[in-house]
Amino acid sequence: MSSRERILGRVRRALADVEQDDTPYEQALSRDYLRVHGDLGVERTVELLAENLADYRAIVHRCTTADLAATLAGMLAARGSKTVLAPPGLDPQWLSAVEAERVTDRAESTAYELDRVDSVVTACAVAVAETGTIVLDGSPDQGRRRITLVPDHHICVVRVPEQVVSSVPQSLERLDPTRPLTWISGPSATSDIELDRVEGVHGPRTLEVVLVTA
Repeated sequence: MSSRERILGRVRRALADVEQDDTPYEQALSRDYLRVHGDLGVERTVELLAENLADYRAIVHRCTTADLAATLAGMLAARGSKTVLAPPGLDPQWLSAVEAERVTDRAESTAYELDRVDSVVTACAVAVAETGTIVLDGSPDQGRRRITLVPDHHICVVRVPEQVVSSVPQSLERLDPTRPLTWISGPSATSDIELDRVEGVHGPRTLEVVLVTA
């Protein structure tokens, strides 16, 4: 008898006296979850997003659409970025004032080449205030997942208030589950058993989020 057969045999014996339940899976448990926790209003929802992003050690900036190009140029200059990668669908006006060399994401680009890029700038699909999370879905203005996981510095632009929701259930209503979704709550970080925090292990060490209003 194999280990698999032995384990399955034990499971069957343990369930021998359990009555059969033919209730469909989707009806087996009550799923009347709260869709949102209170009505915070637009302004408070955006403030909560900013607070939770900062709590996760993301750097939060605010500006208007008219000032976005100058804001991004200033952020990249302050970091000393000499190269910047942007997905092909990003609004070209956003980087119109940037002096750094533009890098194109090519299908043949290797992880080593992307690792040499100083910064990447993308848009987002939605931002969740309660969890301080931004979600990317691989749309043309966000690009492939790898361009936001390999470079050490990621700048993400969130359009306020249309891309900001209060809760995760609200965000799921806006997302296509068949797309490659990336959920980001602060810069990449992990801790060992002694709780020593290390950043940049499996993604950017620095995340900057720009909240843009009209």
